Amino acid sequence: MASSIFSSIFTSISALVARSPSVLGSRCVSSTTNSSSQSAASSSSSSCCSLLLPCSSSSSSSSLDTVASPPLPRHSRPPPLPRGIPRPPHVPHCPRRTAPAPAPPRLPPTARHHHRVQAPAAAPGHVPLPHPHRRSTLNKDYDVIILGTGLKECVLGSLLASLGKKVLHVDRSARHGGESASLSPLDIAYRYFDVPGSPPATMGCGHAWKLDLLPKFLMAGGQLMKILTRLDALRFLDLRVVDASFLYKSGRIHKVPATESEALTSGLMGLFEKRRFRKFFLYALNFDQQDPRTHEGVDPLKTTVRDLFGIFDFGHDVRAFAGHVLALSRTNSYLDHPCLETLAKIQLYALSLAKNGRSPYLYPRCGIGELAQAFGRLTASRGGVFLMNTPVDDILVRDGRVVGIRSKSQITGCSQLICDPSYAPGLVRRVGQVIRAICILGHPVRNTDGAGSGLVIIPCTQTNRRSDIYVFLASSMHDVAPQGKYIAIVSTAVESTDPEREIQPALELLEPIEQKFFFLSDLHMPNEPGTKSQIFVTTSYDATANFESACHDIKEIYRKVTGSKLNLD
Repeated sequence: MASSIFSSIFTSISALVARSPSVLGSRCVSSTTNSSSQSAASSSSSSCCSLLLPCSSSSSSSSLDTVASPPLPRHSRPPPLPRGIPRPPHVPHCPRRTAPAPAPPRLPPTARHHHRVQAPAAAPGHVPLPHPHRRSTLNKDYDVIILGTGLKECVLGSLLASLGKKVLHVDRSARHGGESASLSPLDIAYRYFDVPGSPPATMGCGHAWKLDLLPKFLMAGGQLMKILTRLDALRFLDLRVVDASFLYKSGRIHKVPATESEALTSGLMGLFEKRRFRKFFLYALNFDQQDPRTHEGVDPLKTTVRDLFGIFDFGHDVRAFAGHVLALSRTNSYLDHPCLETLAKIQLYALSLAKNGRSPYLYPRCGIGELAQAFGRLTASRGGVFLMNTPVDDILVRDGRVVGIRSKSQITGCSQLICDPSYAPGLVRRVGQVIRAICILGHPVRNTDGAGSGLVIIPCTQTNRRSDIYVFLASSMHDVAPQGKYIAIVSTAVESTDPEREIQPALELLEPIEQKFFFLSDLHMPNEPGTKSQIFVTTSYDATANFESACHDIKEIYRKVTGSKLNLD
């Protein structure tokens, strides 16, 4: 009887995969190293150049206005470039194109005569790297200037460069990736987090460590994988399957079933709960918004998730499993929303699991920072220019519309500008904070069967919080740590004045911990859409476990910049 319960579930997953070729027809991802991808990445990066900038908000007047940037934060001081990993497209000594550069165009007279604004002092020790082509590069005009080299900015740069637009990436830091970078070697992480001293010898080779500032996994059938496939950026990456997904329940970590045999023996539900869940899961897999016959009397635009769970007589444990593990909802607010979105998320989980086999998640070899670098290489191969370690003193605005940027005494013109929130503090508002803790371990996490990678979900119902806590696991299997060492990154939304205490339940699961790095990240949202000023500010990275919300922001800015939707189907 129990076997028939789950055999029908996995049969339905196969049927869902068969009718969704657009999601699963992309390039397969191997768990082994792709040497040809690495060689393609290194050959492409050899044609790149190096760049950077800092910035501000805008105002409107009849003449050209400027907005000065705030002083650089302490942690923005550029660390030296790490050795032993593929160089990003901003390496200063990379050869440039040999074709003679055209005469640099100049801004109109009305744009050249602007008010002088005293530039803010650079942070102590922040000295721009010399670049022989910096003057000729900055004096040109571009279709789009992008401030920052985070993942969102690099994805947008690749998408716009693929349309034939002239793209200039500028970053005030010498480290590529912004908030989505991976810190390496380990002594750079010690300096970044102001940890006194140097890593002990027991940590192993420092260059073997890559510590992610942005802990997230890719969904195998998600939006970011579709973008990577569409732009042919997978040739610059080696994506590997994450071992497993886990759920914290009653003080213990349980593996989320990925196969029929695991579902039969799982202790997450009792037999009668499994029967009720089977009925719901088959309903979710067969649901098709365009086919009313699959709705079974449920209006997906009006029926809430709470009411839908009530129809299937779900208890608290089954609700937590369906909503927080399959739909990956961070809070319980999803219960009062229409069920259409939750059903779509459950289908995405099932499709991704069917593609990978062990779990629905993927993770890049050498860390999340490789994602931004892959898109950066792609942009450079299509004519995009990168300036790293370059200060941005002002964003230039005339008649309420952006016309360029000023870096020291040089002006670069553009018709549109994209930036992360740190470059335009006057155009954003803070809406919250995320606390993250990078933990270095000398052992695998308990009750994970020695998993070298995985996602542990601690539902808010288990900790009396409003938000879930996520624990991201990685190790040498993804080349982010030496052999025998493990990385666990705890992440959640801040709900009190003592953030470190909020993540204590997760830290207790990881003991003993050899080294911890705590850091808070502000969440910023733009105050206006930017369609009038043509200054488009990306949102900060939230505490979700994957990149689906980040891709939503990317698609929205792409629509505003180009006037058309980004179709990934």
